[in-house]
Amino acid sequence: MNQSPNPPLDEASLHAFADGRLAPDERAAVQARLDADPEAQRTVQAWQAQRELLRSMHQDVLREPVPPELAEAARQVGRTGESLLRWQRWGGMAASVLVAFAVGWLAHGQWDLRPGTNAVAKARSADFGRQSVLAYVVYSPEVRHPVEVTAAQQDHLVQWLSKRLGRPLKVPDLVPQGYELVGGRLLPGDQGARALFMYQNGKGERVTLYVGAVDGSKPGTPPGHETAFSFTTEAGTSSFYWVDQGFGYALAGRLSRPDLLSLAETVYKQL
Repeated sequence: MNQSPNPPLDEASLHAFADGRLAPDERAAVQARLDADPEAQRTVQAWQAQRELLRSMHQDVLREPVPPELAEAARQVGRTGESLLRWQRWGGMAASVLVAFAVGWLAHGQWDLRPGTNAVAKARSADFGRQSVLAYVVYSPEVRHPVEVTAAQQDHLVQWLSKRLGRPLKVPDLVPQGYELVGGRLLPGDQGARALFMYQNGKGERVTLYVGAVDGSKPGTPPGHETAFSFTTEAGTSSFYWVDQGFGYALAGRLSRPDLLSLAETVYKQL
């Protein structure tokens, strides 16, 4: 029985290729294999696009000094192999840029903010919008695993994420606007779990709805904790975000501002 001279490329090799960590001869060999595997090639291209977009979004953050407290915490985390493996699963360079972004955000002054001020509320709301953009950048290019639970299991998806976020969630219907639900996933957030719902239109364009607590308030908080739509854009990816009774919502995508606003208004009306 003849064996294939070229077994399937493993994920470690693909990540090393995408991050430029292969020797020239190894890189040439992987490239030759990719030329014969369009699906693997698309996956690598998506990872490379993520890396470059994340770098362009946060060049200023990458140049900032790391606070001593966080440097020590990073050293402690670095001593545990389990943590290292978790980050490696994010995909090489993308993981390191995410760490740099988180550290840079703290260095921008969030480390010293205290609850109960308007500055804190505005900072948290703005950061929520940036987190939604980052989540879009990381997951929207994924070819094989863009979501954890697909739209075919929508009831299970909603029940699962509602339980994890501690609040009944509703998935907006964007079919009249040309977008069908792809599915969703659970993400970590600085104030608890986050839910990410992904939609896609007939052209393959994707938008994501990012949901989670912003100021730690429980459902039923009095109306002073509501905000109007806010807009953020970085490196071609934009987000309209708002807060309603301590819960944040952010619609992100690579659409024009008017088109994204129209979708955000539709989502807001349904929620």
